Amino acid sequence: MMTEVSTSNPPQPVPVPPVISPQFIVPYPMDLAVLRKVMTLQEGKFEILDLNGTVMFKIKSKHLSLHDRRVLVDTLDNPIVTFQQKILTAHRRWEAFRGESTDPKDLLFSVKKSSLFQLKTKLDVFLAGNTKEEVCDFHIMGSWRERSCVIYAGESSSAIVAQMHKKHTAGSIFLGKEHFGVTVYPNVDYAFIVALVVILEEINQDRSGDD
Repeated sequence: MMTEVSTSNPPQPVPVPPVISPQFIVPYPMDLAVLRKVMTLQEGKFEILDLNGTVMFKIKSKHLSLHDRRVLVDTLDNPIVTFQQKILTAHRRWEAFRGESTDPKDLLFSVKKSSLFQLKTKLDVFLAGNTKEEVCDFHIMGSWRERSCVIYAGESSSAIVAQMHKKHTAGSIFLGKEHFGVTVYPNVDYAFIVALVVILEEINQDRSGDD
């Protein structure tokens, strides 16, 4: 059984409307473990577990595509979100769509680097209705290498909605896998946070090219 992250200062709820679905919102902090299988190109590269080690989500890859495409599925393989890298754009932009769709009318949100060259991670997140993108709806800051990143609502550096952190748990379940934790704050769509974390990993893993 995984050890729950202890917090001396309990997170204060931030009013955040559901991005994917209200079914993924709970009124208490949600601690998740993200497992990435090392040295594999197969589907299921990512698994997201709860504190009891139960798989909640998986990531499936679509290799026969012009895009890098990933699908977030639940335990019954029902597609929740499809996200793919938008080609021929700067700042490593990824787009997320409802279900298995990639139709613009089903766009949920997009994520991009806030600047072309970065020493530390900084990504801007725009919901589908924010077409002008003058102000981001969420942003991510921190150090991906240290697995220490914070997700904020809006441009504020105080409205925290989730945090990534290293976890140190021994056990055969983690053999051959990279393992880190995510704490989702109360009343925040945790499926949305999981999708952001996977996109964050994809952006930071792919550092080739000039964009």
